[in-house]
Amino acid sequence: MKKVLSVLLAVALCAASLVSFTSCGDTQSDGKYTIGICQLMEHVALDAATEGFKQAVIDELGAENVEFDVQNGQGDPATCSTIANQFVSNNVDLIMANATPALQSAAAATGDIPILGTSVTEYGVALELKDFNGTVGGNISGTSDLAPLDLQAAMITEWCPEANKVGLLYCSKEANSQYQVDVVKAELEKKGLEATLYPFTDSNDLAQICTTAADNSDVIYVPTDNTVAENTGIIDNICEPKKIPVIAGEEGICSGCGIATLSISYYDLGYTTGKMAVKILRDGADISTMPIEYAEKQTPKYNTQNCEALGITPLEGYVAIEAE
Repeated sequence: MKKVLSVLLAVALCAASLVSFTSCGDTQSDGKYTIGICQLMEHVALDAATEGFKQAVIDELGAENVEFDVQNGQGDPATCSTIANQFVSNNVDLIMANATPALQSAAAATGDIPILGTSVTEYGVALELKDFNGTVGGNISGTSDLAPLDLQAAMITEWCPEANKVGLLYCSKEANSQYQVDVVKAELEKKGLEATLYPFTDSNDLAQICTTAADNSDVIYVPTDNTVAENTGIIDNICEPKKIPVIAGEEGICSGCGIATLSISYYDLGYTTGKMAVKILRDGADISTMPIEYAEKQTPKYNTQNCEALGITPLEGYVAIEAE
């Protein structure tokens, strides 16, 4: 009898183990996936990247086979951390981190779940990687929204050929913004221009710093910066009355306060990120070997309303930003 009981117990334990093993792999074994999306905040560029990402995944996997848990960080890195940790607790199959603070939060939360970033300018800076060669390694990859900074610097002299003083306005808490303005500053100084950094810490001191920049500059450059994107009205209300043109790092910011930009499509960038997700989830691609991908093309664009307000004639080869 003891021998029979032992055999039955062994069979029961084996069956329980099998059930447990099967349940852990349910989402992948039946072709259904849960993806956690942490978006830093709501604004045009990030919204477009999220929509592009979702559409790419749906196009490849089918809407019935994927569940998106979309969470908004409300511009707060601490909230992004809470969201990322919740995704880990829920054992999602993949995390899409939209913007640098969201990526940093996800990276701190897990070293196992695949993480794809998007709307991240420079991964080496964002993740404090030494000798970054284009591939993060580990459980992280994604797409970058970086448009060529040397071309952005050239835009400043093309649009404002008589300018001597350039103010570079950015949020000092955003590492990628610091990277962009440092590069643009160096490029402008090569051209013999005086380039001055005007960092602000958050929206509370933006107006003060922007006023100082406008009072001491012939033209202002703002990089791809999440805090700027959320507060373009402040910049526009200060710079337009003072007749100070603003060159922007991306289209959403340019729509709010700029005259011109070298724009990428954030929807397309998100779509590319979604295709990367499919390669990982369905095709079994190794994320540790996937290099960061970039926007395939950039389009020079101008803001019709702001150009008219400042009496600036748009340059040839630039496309008007479509009004929403």
